Amino acid sequence: MSPPVGSAPAEYDMEYAQQDKDIMGLDQDSMAIDEKKEAPPYLEDAFGDEEHAEVKYKTLRWWQCGLLMVAETVSLGVLSLPAAVAGLGLVPAVIILVGLGLLATYTGYVIGQFKIRYPHISNMADAGEVLAGKVGREVLGVAQMLFLVFIMASHLLTFSIAMNTITEHGTCSIVFGFVGMVLSFILSLPRTLANMSWLSLVSFASILTAVIIAMIGVGISHPGNVVAATVKTDLFHGFTAVTNIVFAFCGHAAFFGLAAELKDPRDFPKALLLLQGVDISLYLVSAVVIYRFGGVDVASPALGSASPVVSKVAYGIALPTIIIAGVINGHIAFKYVYIRIFRGTDRMHKRDLVAVSSWIGIALALWILAWIIAEAIPVFSNLLSLITALFASWFTFGLSGIFWLYMNKGQWFASKKKIFLFCFNLFVIAIGATICGLGLYVSGKALHDNPSSASFSCGNNAS
Repeated sequence: MSPPVGSAPAEYDMEYAQQDKDIMGLDQDSMAIDEKKEAPPYLEDAFGDEEHAEVKYKTLRWWQCGLLMVAETVSLGVLSLPAAVAGLGLVPAVIILVGLGLLATYTGYVIGQFKIRYPHISNMADAGEVLAGKVGREVLGVAQMLFLVFIMASHLLTFSIAMNTITEHGTCSIVFGFVGMVLSFILSLPRTLANMSWLSLVSFASILTAVIIAMIGVGISHPGNVVAATVKTDLFHGFTAVTNIVFAFCGHAAFFGLAAELKDPRDFPKALLLLQGVDISLYLVSAVVIYRFGGVDVASPALGSASPVVSKVAYGIALPTIIIAGVINGHIAFKYVYIRIFRGTDRMHKRDLVAVSSWIGIALALWILAWIIAEAIPVFSNLLSLITALFASWFTFGLSGIFWLYMNKGQWFASKKKIFLFCFNLFVIAIGATICGLGLYVSGKALHDNPSSASFSCGNNAS
């Protein structure tokens, strides 16, 4: 049974309570809300009581959630990191990569604690309503939807790049994008994350194998002979590289949706540590190794730096993760729309014609929209920069700082630890704002300065 909304869960044991106080700076006063206030209607669990439901959502174990988070996050980002290292130099890139990875771990933990504090939250829109009422709900709801659809689009774009590489541009790139859309739509049909968790194993095995093959292939062919600890760069090229690193950690927009389907939301930190342990390690090793042998001209996506044969093999093996990672992000987007339509009704848990056809219709509509975006902005690195600037800057960093300030309002200066965390979370918000502002500048300039990036082109986007 869910705990009273707005208060700490009734079964919140000492281990988790101490964890909150140590890491978040929370105390029992700041964790409590005036229970005399009647909870507004929106503070209702989207999934409600599932004891006798046909479709049960809250069935994820922590390791299933962790694997879904890995599959959702570790895909496109790893392909852009060696080029980011080339743009920044080895030493600055490693510092930024590890630093942003650790910061993303902290901000992900804050999201998990915000979910525990407000158990009804199942998406960013719910969190927005806690922060700023109906206006907050609409702003964060629209932002989350746009972000997830852009992520879906970037996966369709990468699928077409992979198919062009494998087939040596066997047909029009638009056709490859359409095929990717159809495959993604079919895999999106399950309505619960638990039924999709098996896909996460396939996805992780796929990207891990592909990256290992790419590292071996680039190491053997050794196409680049020049590497540098630091490089001379400018704001445009340097910050473009930074946005690609930020993109590699931008899974946070889906965290509320994933945590909402956990059997026990208190297990979210374990799932988060599984994700961050995997992605920081894989990103660091793959980026450094491929850059070491690919040199300053390493390609983005990175698999393009291997020999033609190795590149084809690696892209072929990477196809599952290219599709599945987009599907998981898509699932979170569909679930937001589905909950928005049917929240508070028994249709949430039905398998009748209306429920099934609604889910299928939502999925199809959003995949078509993602395909249109992918064809309209076909340059891989520029699309990553635009997505990062507009959305990941806030979902991954800035909003978590705001969540902490909201949870601790009235307690910001209660102790030295609170003062430190207050200043640190202001710093996190500043990082989000900086990434957003500078990221919009560099992505806008890149799109303006690249006239070869024709929209809806049949040309080979792998070249």
